[in-house]
Amino acid sequence: MNVNVIGVPLYYGSDKKGVDLGPNKIRDNNLMDILNKYNHNSYDLGNIFVPPISDEDKFLFHNKMKFLDPIVNVNTNLAEEVYNSLNSGNFPFVIGGDHSLGLGSISGASKFYNNLAVIWVDAHGDINTDKTTNSGNVHGMPLAGAMGIGSPDLVNIYYSGIKVKPENVFIVGARDLDEGELKLISNKNLNVYSTSDIKKNGIANIMKSINEKLIENDIKAVHLSFDIDCIDKSLVPGTGTPVSNGMSIEEGEYLIEYLMKSKLVKSMDLVEFNPLLDKDDETLHVVMNLIDCIFKNMK
Repeated sequence: MNVNVIGVPLYYGSDKKGVDLGPNKIRDNNLMDILNKYNHNSYDLGNIFVPPISDEDKFLFHNKMKFLDPIVNVNTNLAEEVYNSLNSGNFPFVIGGDHSLGLGSISGASKFYNNLAVIWVDAHGDINTDKTTNSGNVHGMPLAGAMGIGSPDLVNIYYSGIKVKPENVFIVGARDLDEGELKLISNKNLNVYSTSDIKKNGIANIMKSINEKLIENDIKAVHLSFDIDCIDKSLVPGTGTPVSNGMSIEEGEYLIEYLMKSKLVKSMDLVEFNPLLDKDDETLHVVMNLIDCIFKNMK
């Protein structure tokens, strides 16, 4: 497989510095060696430029969404990179950075694939809007924007309108959902599999259920967006919004292996690793093992 590595050193969506250091920290720990070990033709396209903005100006662009303009700028450029990678027959592997970048990668993938599905692996739903957010952090809004819900500034990134149909969205590992997100899940009948569901039914049965729906919806392409806070916070201290009662590392690796072997995953994000919050490189080791799992199982 030809793999394009795209770094997005973005912290504006989380409003917590350190996550912007994630892409280069991952590179410095032999990222390309892992890809080459499994005989992938790998190309590091470098980092998307993130314009410098003072923290004092975070609400300069919108009174409810922090750092809106630079986030839109970064996501638009990322969308173009992802689209160009797919158009060249390559697999875009996006390393963050905070999860607001997911809107850009989905936008690029959805321009290339007509009937895209998104599997969003996260402790959070990230389906808030400027009307429902408690924090103003845009990393809690990208999946809503991708579904055409919320501020036009996010909905219309890269091209106007919906990027993924709600019935093609699958949220896995959610266990920290806001009131507005719960209402949206109910109203749109979204496919949500909480950590409690995983513990009760087993990750194998959850993945089988998702696969059945992908087949039913005639899905030929999946964008996988993996936030490391899906893993229990005791195992990944180096992330900005850790949540207890999360997935085990083994469950995360099973999910990745299952999806990569399905050959449906055509693009992917790995986000929210914050080296400044890590302890003894514990989270870094988890991240690098997850990356190994991704490319070992990609054919």
